[in-house]
Amino acid sequence: MSAERTAPLAAVILAAGQGTRMKSALIKILHPLAGRQMIRHVLLAVQEVGADRVVCVVGFQREQVKDALSGLPAIEFAVQEDQRGTGHALQCASAALEGFDGDVLVVCADTPLLTRETLHEVVKVHREHEASATLLVAELPDPTGYGRVVLDAEGGVLRIVEQKDADEPTRRIRLINTGVYCFAWRTVGALLDRLSADNAQGELYLTDVMEMLAEAGTPARSVLLADPQELMGVNDRAQLAEAEAVLRDRIRRRLMREGVTFVSPDTTLIDADVQIGPDTVIYPGVIIEGVSSVGRESVIGPFTRIANAHLGRGVELKGWNLIAHTTIPHGSIVQPYVRQGAD
Repeated sequence: MSAERTAPLAAVILAAGQGTRMKSALIKILHPLAGRQMIRHVLLAVQEVGADRVVCVVGFQREQVKDALSGLPAIEFAVQEDQRGTGHALQCASAALEGFDGDVLVVCADTPLLTRETLHEVVKVHREHEASATLLVAELPDPTGYGRVVLDAEGGVLRIVEQKDADEPTRRIRLINTGVYCFAWRTVGALLDRLSADNAQGELYLTDVMEMLAEAGTPARSVLLADPQELMGVNDRAQLAEAEAVLRDRIRRRLMREGVTFVSPDTTLIDADVQIGPDTVIYPGVIIEGVSSVGRESVIGPFTRIANAHLGRGVELKGWNLIAHTTIPHGSIVQPYVRQGAD
């Protein structure tokens, strides 16, 4: 799926933060979710929506992030030495986008539940209305901690007010900023130098661009997020586990729609890069990890682990197997408790 191209589309992924609440020596966005590093979920989503250039704004552990994304096509990097807000992060990306005349999708690297369908809708609305900017918004029963979105009578974005800067009436607004934007770069890129750190946090807010556009008579459009669960960011280990559960449930549901049977879905863990053919039956307690594939019409017995292995069509694993870094030919029957290809 990709948006109809009326102009080039680039993406900026904001990935400079450290994520101290993870209590980890590893930067937050490199923690794995369903077998894929967090930032890779975001990267794949923006590429699937049609971004043929991606600028990743890095800061903490920049070399580790670069190594994690090395070899992937169309990835560029911009360095944010000091984390002075989202506006500053986009300023840091500006050099990479110098001379670019198209639309720029901006997303955060720690929101791995955003789907390509949602991002496609943001780009689609942005282009249909030839907007200067388009903002993805969500309505939450408890908006505490989020920037509140103030709309005009026609639904245009007047401004976004951060929680620390909001008065009491503004804090009662339930419409919030998700941090996902689509910008006409020629217009918005020219406004970044006008950002000011005159706010409660002393940072350069990217959200201030919304007010500048409204004052110029070209307010941003807004797109309402259909499923607020996609907004879930990952800030600590508990949220990491919650996001993992959502992603794995999505994987199982997709595979079931494609013709795979899970005898006990909630006990089965399938990584994001696994492929399974239709009419395959998977019994309870199965784990399939890494870049693995299972051919159609196979049977995977209970409490089996498959890691970076490839099974042909009509393979039967009787159960309690460990199959790793190997290939099982079509039609093979593997008896219980067999380890194959594992150290």
